[in-house]
Amino acid sequence: MSVSPASSRAGWHTSQPAVPGRPPGGQRRPASTVAPMLTVTLSIPLACEESLTAPARRLLEAAREMLEQGEGVVVNAVPAERRPDSPPATRSPARALTPTIPALHILASSRSVERDGEPLPLTRLEFDLLLHLVAHPRRVFTRLQLLNAVWGYEHAGVRTVDVHVRRLRGKVGVDVPLVTTVYGVGYRLADDARVTIDRTG
Repeated sequence: MSVSPASSRAGWHTSQPAVPGRPPGGQRRPASTVAPMLTVTLSIPLACEESLTAPARRLLEAAREMLEQGEGVVVNAVPAERRPDSPPATRSPARALTPTIPALHILASSRSVERDGEPLPLTRLEFDLLLHLVAHPRRVFTRLQLLNAVWGYEHAGVRTVDVHVRRLRGKVGVDVPLVTTVYGVGYRLADDARVTIDRTG
C-alpha cells in the first residue's frame, strides 16, 4: 500500500497500487448480466435404449431431467451428410410405388386372349372357363354349376374345376387378380380384375 498526498482540503489519503486488469482507484467492472451458456451436442442412437452403455444412459437421463425442469432446450439438427437428398423433379415416387395391374382382352370370335397386348395361349376349356366368369361378374358359381356351363356335363369330378382354375391362374400370372375363391361355395371373377370382351374380334 502506498501513501500519497492529496489536496489541502482532503488531507492525506491512501490508494491501492494499480493491478493489471483492474480499474484504478479500487473500482470494479460491473458484473455481466448475461449468464454463460453451454452448448452440448449429443449423438446417441435411440433405437434401443437397453443397448446403451451405462454412461450414455446416465447422460441421457440427465438431459431429460434438465428438459423437464426447463433448464435446457432441444434443437433438432440433422447433419448435412445425413440429410436426405431432394428427389429429382422428374421422379414420381407415388406412381412408382403403385403397381399397374395387367389387363386382359378377350377376343370372343377368334377365341384368343391378350395380356397387355401379348397373346396368351389357353386351352379350349381354360378359355371357356375364363369367358364364362367374365361374362357374369360378381356372381359366385359352384363347381357343379361350372361343370355344367363350361364342360357341358356334371359327371366329371369337381376337382377338375380346381385343376383348371389353378392352371388358368398360372398362365395369366400371379400379378393379375382374376379368379377369387369363395370358400365353401365355389369361384367368381375378382372385383379388381381388368378384363374386357370383344365379341366382334
